Amino acid sequence: MTTVELPTESDTVRFGRRLGAVLAAGDLVLLAGPLGAGKTVLARGIAEGLGVSGRVSSPTFIIAREHRPAPSGRGIPLVHVDAYRLGGDLDQLDDLDLDTSLVDAVVVIEWGEGAGERLSADHLLIRLERREDDARLATVVPHGSWLSREPVFVQSR
Repeated sequence: MTTVELPTESDTVRFGRRLGAVLAAGDLVLLAGPLGAGKTVLARGIAEGLGVSGRVSSPTFIIAREHRPAPSGRGIPLVHVDAYRLGGDLDQLDDLDLDTSLVDAVVVIEWGEGAGERLSADHLLIRLERREDDARLATVVPHGSWLSREPVFVQSR
């Protein structure tokens, strides 16, 4: 477990960009934290690091959005999910058929802690908290194969 301080929104995007640059097809990233903690901002950075096309915004009302690789990207699609509206209904999460996406895409699930783990024992959990000074703290908790992966994305700028 590692904690990274993210003083600004740009730092959060940069952290996500570094993570996106090392993610591979089949990787699952679960984002946790209260409203306004920076989950969508981090997902935007991950998308930049992967080099996918399309504007990354919270998929709260559509639940899941797939972003195809941009011509200049790494060739890996991103499936961006917001589990907030599922309200803990794991059957609805199953209905999204995300385990199929895990074969050839990176799957990032906002509000994923407590539900997304059932998709794969190999996942990266990132808990975000917002401090009073508006800086964020990202606590990175590796599970499964992530325990042996080099966490190069947590290194400073």
